[in-house]
Amino acid sequence: MKILVCISKTPDTTSKIAFTNGNTKFDEAGVTWIINPYDEWYSLVRAIEIKEKDPSTVIHLVTVGASDCEPIIRKALALGGDEAFRINADSSDSFYIAAQIAELAKQNNYDLIFTGKEAIDYNSSAIGGMIAELVDMPYISLATQFDLNANTASVTREIEGGEEVAEINLPLVVSCQKGMAEQRIPNMRGIMAARTKPLKVVEPAAIEALTSIINFELPPAKAGCKMVAADNVPELIRLLHEEAKAF
Repeated sequence: MKILVCISKTPDTTSKIAFTNGNTKFDEAGVTWIINPYDEWYSLVRAIEIKEKDPSTVIHLVTVGASDCEPIIRKALALGGDEAFRINADSSDSFYIAAQIAELAKQNNYDLIFTGKEAIDYNSSAIGGMIAELVDMPYISLATQFDLNANTASVTREIEGGEEVAEINLPLVVSCQKGMAEQRIPNMRGIMAARTKPLKVVEPAAIEALTSIINFELPPAKAGCKMVAADNVPELIRLLHEEAKAF
């Protein structure tokens, strides 16, 4: 069994977001970078759980990014990956990223490709489906449970108003979300082992991005909170009619 887990570098959710160059570039100054939680907590940990049941399983990690992604991929190796690939390109275009990963996947004959349901920076939720199309594998999105019996996977996923369970033969691409696994923390043994695990830098394929960022815009600042005395019901009604916004 060979599993490829897609890893992306994202800002910590507590980071202050700002932009430079006329709001055309994300300001990375002072930003703390983490593994995208959907990739780490659900995709990678589920792959590790599969390996724990079948030690012959091999887990490869892949990220598309510059050299500053290497601490992130090393942390993923410390959690339990066997080998990592960094595709040496920096892009926010979903198709470009997916196509680079697909090129790597085609060369390694993976049985399973796991992605997070989305990255917490751009929230496009597009990478998994694009990879599946490009490598010609079935795709199941928004998976909350994944069970494996020999060459057949049983996958539970969210649908409108409930859940759906699908049984499908490998190979397969799955995007994972909450419920798939539980968060783990690297132990000292894993951290030490990660220093010597292979991390290969791969030059990107000649693929043209389909989108580019024109500019960023922050949401409007929240208005101040108005306090109304408990006995001033008419004023409360007036504010609800005239100033409260419907959601």
